[in-house]
Amino acid sequence: MEKRVWNMNISFTKMHGCGNDYIYINCFEQYIEHPEKLSKIISDRHFGVGGDGIVLICPSENADVKMRMFNIDGSEGKMCGNAIRCVAKYVYDNNIAKKEVLKIDTLSGVKTIELKVKDDQMYEATVDMGDAILNPSSIPVLLEEEGALIDVPIEIEATTYNITTVSMGNPHCVLFDDDITSINLAVIGPKFEHHPLFPESVNTEFIQVENRNTIHMRVWERGSGETLACGTGACAAVVASVLNGYCDKDTDITVKLLGGELVIRYTDNSVFMTGPAKKVFEGIFQW
Repeated sequence: MEKRVWNMNISFTKMHGCGNDYIYINCFEQYIEHPEKLSKIISDRHFGVGGDGIVLICPSENADVKMRMFNIDGSEGKMCGNAIRCVAKYVYDNNIAKKEVLKIDTLSGVKTIELKVKDDQMYEATVDMGDAILNPSSIPVLLEEEGALIDVPIEIEATTYNITTVSMGNPHCVLFDDDITSINLAVIGPKFEHHPLFPESVNTEFIQVENRNTIHMRVWERGSGETLACGTGACAAVVASVLNGYCDKDTDITVKLLGGELVIRYTDNSVFMTGPAKKVFEGIFQW
């Protein structure tokens, strides 16, 4: 079948999970020729729709749908925990797959999502994010250490930071601090994102522990900068909190983000994330 560009008028739906907002495009109905270019333009908060990037909802041979996400800088991401809940909401609410358990294909594999529905609309979902990856070479992190990197000191521009690294299908570097509100993420975030230790760059989470069931988090996302929430980052943060002895496995941990709250449970076999998904508006973008 010949691929078609639809007169450069792109139908979209703006959605968010805890303030982590993306522009969602139904690719069952339209074809996007250059999504990496579109993401830079449409995500601009002054001259475009505004968002942390775009998400394409596409047909899949392996699942109910396939999700492709592009950051605001045009780079393609492998996985986004907040975005995948919004994809599930779009798919259910728009009758693409009217199931309360969905399979969504991503560059990090097929994920299973259990939906919570009210008045024929999805409002919350639990995502099986798969097991946390701790092997440094698989994250990847270029540190010659045996086993997981837990509370390991590294030096960045003459400052020592203790890091714990985790992959949730994308790389994360987690740090703990007594006061994350005072951290200048615009300065520190890029130093981690582009550090040669992280050959694929890295998402960086700064965590303040409230108690064994509650943590606070700020995040610098590679390709997007500081965002109000990050689902994979919240999962990585809870894994790191357990590994460092602040929280416990098999327990619901509330992660308080700038844009809302997620509940994460880290088990021996997987990490489960529960959170909301909300539609903001629909529109047509002329490109």
